[in-house]
Amino acid sequence: MNNNPAHIVLTNVRLSYVHLLEPHAQQPNQEPKYSTTILVPKTDVAGKAKIDAAIQAATQRAREKFGQVFPAQPKISVHDGDGARPSDGQPFGPECKGCWVFTASSKTRPNVVDINLQPIMDATEIYSGIYANVGITFFGYNAPQNKGIGVGIENVQKVADGEALGGNRASVDDDFAQVNAPAIPSYPIAPQGFQPATPEYPVNPQYMQLNPNDYGIPGYPQYMQQA
Repeated sequence: MNNNPAHIVLTNVRLSYVHLLEPHAQQPNQEPKYSTTILVPKTDVAGKAKIDAAIQAATQRAREKFGQVFPAQPKISVHDGDGARPSDGQPFGPECKGCWVFTASSKTRPNVVDINLQPIMDATEIYSGIYANVGITFFGYNAPQNKGIGVGIENVQKVADGEALGGNRASVDDDFAQVNAPAIPSYPIAPQGFQPATPEYPVNPQYMQLNPNDYGIPGYPQYMQQA
């Protein structure tokens, strides 16, 4: 049993920007990590209480570790999906409405399992839009110009499929049903009784009278006899 108060399990959350089976770098110069954005419905009051308690525990641990240089009110990675993105001030995507939103990441690959706790290896099963239970740990980071509380992803259990996020993919029927197929080219058919024209180049009668075993190669029979 995990007794770390900064570690919690959230159930029936939705995952977006999923990179759980292969590491991914958000920027060209960043270290690739396993990560996913977690959407927690605001109706999940118990889940939000777990998040708040884990943040408080992580903050206390960071202040014990780093001292007074770590702020008592650090920057928090959990955002209001009905508000604006802190990075650019733009609204969150429509899938974030009515949710608390945060990204959890890890340098090591998290455990990803199905409802029967069997590992999921098929990448097509893990995509942006699925519903899952997640085991996450909040922690303090103390860079000189960047201090706050981050989230590590440790375990993911897929519980249900959902509408895929990240754009609607067109179907084959949508793209090609109304496209006219090109006409099959037709070629003229020779009329019945058609005979090809006699070639205009001269034919040497000498080669027409050769023995079939000779193949028109001078000395060929002698070569066969020597063999």
